[in-house]
Amino acid sequence: MLVQSTSSGIGLHMEKITMRTFLLLAVLTLVAGIEGGVSAQPSDDLGRQVREAERAFARSMATRDFSAFGALVADDAVFFGGRGAQRGKAAVLAGWKPFFDQPQAPFSWEPETVEVLSSGTLGLSSGPVKDPNGKQTGIFNSIWRREADGRWRVVFDKGCQVCDCPAGQ
Repeated sequence: MLVQSTSSGIGLHMEKITMRTFLLLAVLTLVAGIEGGVSAQPSDDLGRQVREAERAFARSMATRDFSAFGALVADDAVFFGGRGAQRGKAAVLAGWKPFFDQPQAPFSWEPETVEVLSSGTLGLSSGPVKDPNGKQTGIFNSIWRREADGRWRVVFDKGCQVCDCPAGQ
């Protein structure tokens, strides 16, 4: 889930390419959602829905409920991790299953920022990722899509590590 950043020019260039790809995929998902005809709701209510979906997603890790985790992943989801992109729900679940095999969750997360498009089709959630001792190790970014049944499912997920370097570097 987490991608280590680098201070080299090549690393920064790759991060820009990856972010461009991430944003392009988000726009394509938006277009697909609009064509699906999902009606808009007031943004406060939609933001609350996305926040609650993200919290349920995080709770599935904390309670070791792999089935609940899988229920929140879209069939066509793309999750980015240390080994590249996991494309499709089956690949995402296969990649994340080892995180659920341990008795204690290896990390946790909580949404700090949630935004929803006025169309009501896509939402973004972002916030800190913490190790079992509560130390922040990364930041997650998830794109949620409201499906035809009204449920929110993750379509894109990407994290990055936080720098544990001295201030100003």
